[in-house]
Amino acid sequence: MKRVTLLCGLLLALSASVAAAGPGLGLRWSNCIGDGGAINKAFACNSNTGSNQLTGTFEVAADMQNVSGNEIVIDLASAGASLPAWWQFRNPGTCRTTAMSMNTALSPLAVACVDWGSGLAAGGVGAYNIGLRGPNTARIVAALAVPSANLALLAAGQEYFSFNLIINNTKTMGATGCAGCQTGVCIVWNSLNLTTPIAANNKKISGPSNGFDADFATWQGGAGVTVGQVTGCGAATPTKNATWGAVKSLYR
Repeated sequence: MKRVTLLCGLLLALSASVAAAGPGLGLRWSNCIGDGGAINKAFACNSNTGSNQLTGTFEVAADMQNVSGNEIVIDLASAGASLPAWWQFRNPGTCRTTAMSMNTALSPLAVACVDWGSGLAAGGVGAYNIGLRGPNTARIVAALAVPSANLALLAAGQEYFSFNLIINNTKTMGATGCAGCQTGVCIVWNSLNLTTPIAANNKKISGPSNGFDADFATWQGGAGVTVGQVTGCGAATPTKNATWGAVKSLYR
């Protein structure tokens, strides 16, 4: 009986630690993690209209003052040897050049997450680097910032909304359709650098806020897809710190 009681206690403690959010990143379809966002997106690939929204959130380990920006790195990899045409965005000559964008509009229905920039953050995707970690991969580099007069105060234990990554369905089917919509894809929020006016006070965050799977999402059941040289969705290698100037220089 004592063993059963002890085991139950350990399981409850483990459940509490998993359920409790901690410092780290969150990436889910449609909503913040706390508002029930989905880890996988299944799309029948039967329409050229509509869009798919990935919501990025984060939590800090300790209260943080004077936060001026978010420097964001997201890695993705597809099943198969090369990145499908459907997932090739932004760069000249790609099949779906304008099909990906980013916004900072927190859903008015959000309950669990709070906008880190209080509606004042602006910015977007600076680069989409295809093949950076292998022929079936791409890396998204983005930056957001608030005005210098509106620096943010972040509190530990709060889920903060950072961005919505929008992938629309244009050129999915028909004569101009781009192949690969049905291919499984793993999408990992690799790292977030929270910038301040004093670079020494910047904080870099990586890893899942829930301790196991919060920092990645899948498309068409892409769990287990290799990202670079690491197997498993959510296992991307955190990037090196980048300066605000370096990220801004990627904009074009």
